[in-house]
Amino acid sequence: MRWIIPLVFLALPATATEVDLELVLLADASGSIDEGEIRFQRQGYAEAITHPQVLSAIANTLTGTIAVIYVEWAADQAVVVDWTVIDGAETAAGFARRLLEPPRMAYGRNAIGAALLAGKDLIEGNDIASLRQVIDFSGDSVGNFSGPAIAPARETVVAAGITINGLPILRDAGDTSLVRAYEAQIIGGPGAFVVAATSRATFAEAIRRKLILEIAGTPPPAGRIASAR
Repeated sequence: MRWIIPLVFLALPATATEVDLELVLLADASGSIDEGEIRFQRQGYAEAITHPQVLSAIANTLTGTIAVIYVEWAADQAVVVDWTVIDGAETAAGFARRLLEPPRMAYGRNAIGAALLAGKDLIEGNDIASLRQVIDFSGDSVGNFSGPAIAPARETVVAAGITINGLPILRDAGDTSLVRAYEAQIIGGPGAFVVAATSRATFAEAIRRKLILEIAGTPPPAGRIASAR
């Protein structure tokens, strides 16, 4: 059925940039994340987006391109790197370089519902057209201290045709309660899944594995996969 897909693009506005996937990276910058962890998270995403396996996954999509935006969330949300079309090593390296440059940009306590809705607005408000839209949400808790509640926000995002995947950051690799909470409260939409980051040593690997699954559009059979320990 792949021959049908280009017909979808024919109906798009002539000014729209066409990619296979629009991906919002929502990274935790709440009070439980210190400055070192902010830098560590960004480094992990920078390493993942430029990894040969991720670049290969992008090249093997229908269009050979994806669009990515990196947002830090806390009580508010801040765009660290705006929408970037990645079509190979050069554009991936540019995204990674811009990701590592700015200082921390979001502060305060968790507002998860607001962050999810912000991800939806960023997808709907750009001039990019895609076959798939995904919000990649990471964090170290499911606390929600301000703004919209998580459940109705998630429902609104999923109703818009956007999939939410989760990257719970575990403080204790042996405690999987956060993974279960993400499965129950955060992820949603067709093929939604969780990849757990169980330690600093495996953080970049977890991101890389998650990006490959998202780009390829092939979630793990059980809907959940844990990073190596």
